[in-house]
Amino acid sequence: MSMSKEEPAFEYTNVFQVVCSSMIHWGRLLVGGLALPLVFPWLVYNLYRSHFKNKIFRNRALEDKVVLITGASSGIGEALAHAFHKAGTRVILAARRKDALEKVKEDLMTKYPSKHTPAVLPLDLHDLKTISGRAKEALSIYGHIDVLVNNGGISYRGEAVDTDLEVDLRVMVTNYFGPVALTKAILPTMLERNSGFIIAVSSIQGKIAIPFRSAYSASKHATQAFFDTLKSELSHTEVKVCVVSPGYVQTNLSLNAVTGDGKQYGVMDQTTADGMDPSEAAESIIIATAAQRSELILAGTLPRVAVLIRAMCPWLYFYLMGSRARRLRAANLIKED
Repeated sequence: MSMSKEEPAFEYTNVFQVVCSSMIHWGRLLVGGLALPLVFPWLVYNLYRSHFKNKIFRNRALEDKVVLITGASSGIGEALAHAFHKAGTRVILAARRKDALEKVKEDLMTKYPSKHTPAVLPLDLHDLKTISGRAKEALSIYGHIDVLVNNGGISYRGEAVDTDLEVDLRVMVTNYFGPVALTKAILPTMLERNSGFIIAVSSIQGKIAIPFRSAYSASKHATQAFFDTLKSELSHTEVKVCVVSPGYVQTNLSLNAVTGDGKQYGVMDQTTADGMDPSEAAESIIIATAAQRSELILAGTLPRVAVLIRAMCPWLYFYLMGSRARRLRAANLIKED
């Protein structure tokens, strides 16, 4: 019987399928073999994170710790006061307005009965001469500080060329020199005890700069640099440092921002209104505290991509920011995000 002309083609097809199947099989084995050493560290890391996300374990890690929070009268600071108080810590609330702090204190005691009564500490980060004394007062309350949360600050809206130098100084002192002065006043006592955790609430603008935020971005870049350096210098000790970089959060930051001539901005930016809930940000920060993380970025995909573009492709980043600046200026929306 003669062989049909289709049979060789059929045989070749079978051989090709067998070869492809073998290549896929060995490829899977190869990839699996390479990935296997990474599986265990990945599992350990996720178990570690889930451990501190569990409120029971997290609260045990933080219970009775002394936590000093600046900017505790509103926004992220107030949300942090709630989160730390619920975790059983001894909270010291610090901000400029004592009456606002007393309201937060009353709110905490009403909502979350605890064996610890929050302490109130009037503190103006812009008044550098008083910070050392306020730090001593804070230390005298419980004898030490376990966690220092540098959260207080001020925002800014305006064009660099039209901004009074006094405004640049005000923003820089409040956002940078104030937290640095407070940290330097508290740090020696932490080193004596060889224990402590310092949090610097910076901003995603501490990593990238956007148009019409020159004073604010500069202060946050300085904050990022100082606390990154401090983190390295303290690496031989048990005093840890964490820099938190939030994106937009639903606070009054834009309402209370200063403009180029020093006046209050007084507008709720839409990006701020649509931002992360402060309680969500506080929850992430308290988890980072329990886990003693060195960095925390609280921002969506777009800001994270912008940070990557700035590092990997600067020309593209500045092209995009230039386009943004021209668009906002043309629309007379310099003050808007």
